[in-house]
Amino acid sequence: MFDTLEEKRFLLKQLIKRDFTTKYKESVLGILWSFINPLLIMIVFTVIFSVLFRRQIHNFPVYFLCGKILYDFFVAATRGAMNSIRGNRGILTKIFVPRYMFAVGSICYEFINFLITLVILFGVMIATGEPFHLMMLASVIPFILLIIMIIGVGLILAVINTYFSDIGHFYSVFTLILMYASALFYPMEIVPADIQIVFTLNPLYVAISCFRDTMMFNVFPDISLLLYLAIFSIMLFGVGFLLFRIHEKKLVLKL
Repeated sequence: MFDTLEEKRFLLKQLIKRDFTTKYKESVLGILWSFINPLLIMIVFTVIFSVLFRRQIHNFPVYFLCGKILYDFFVAATRGAMNSIRGNRGILTKIFVPRYMFAVGSICYEFINFLITLVILFGVMIATGEPFHLMMLASVIPFILLIIMIIGVGLILAVINTYFSDIGHFYSVFTLILMYASALFYPMEIVPADIQIVFTLNPLYVAISCFRDTMMFNVFPDISLLLYLAIFSIMLFGVGFLLFRIHEKKLVLKL
């Protein structure tokens, strides 16, 4: 058993290392782009939207980054997992490798990128005078629930994409809608009261809102929202796990 665990750990490390090498091998700045990209996007959005919402949003750069880094992590990790089977067909059709390791490897790679962008968030908090407090430690709760949801969604998408490659185009449209439905750069107060309930049904928005509560507003997230996020995330994880388990042996035949 321990030999198997060690082999999987080694495979996971190699997959993550390969993703980093592939992404940055032809880039002059290399991994620095993981710092520069979210910083440049934050500056652009701050210049544009802080003028529109300067009275409604306290510390717009931090408000925006808290949402953007979670949204980017969700989209990049699920998209990476979605393409993990088709993208590794050369390996999967030649040797036996646990199929789920490729999806998990993509998610772990994006998790490392998230940690890099988290450094950017802390730097912006320091630069804008946003105070640090102990309640920030509670941000781990919605983040862990988000990871559980990402794994479930990623496994579901990996199976669907193996059978229907067009899902990638639909997912691009879906993630665009999801961005606007997650209140990344505007305050919830501008949304009509009867529509706000729709936002609370979006688990990604719930995760972002709870994350902001702990990081910016020094309050513990609403228990009902955390409970909803936990139930939704565990359900998606269960569906993803079962779906992948049922189709795991068939996936290679569809490549």
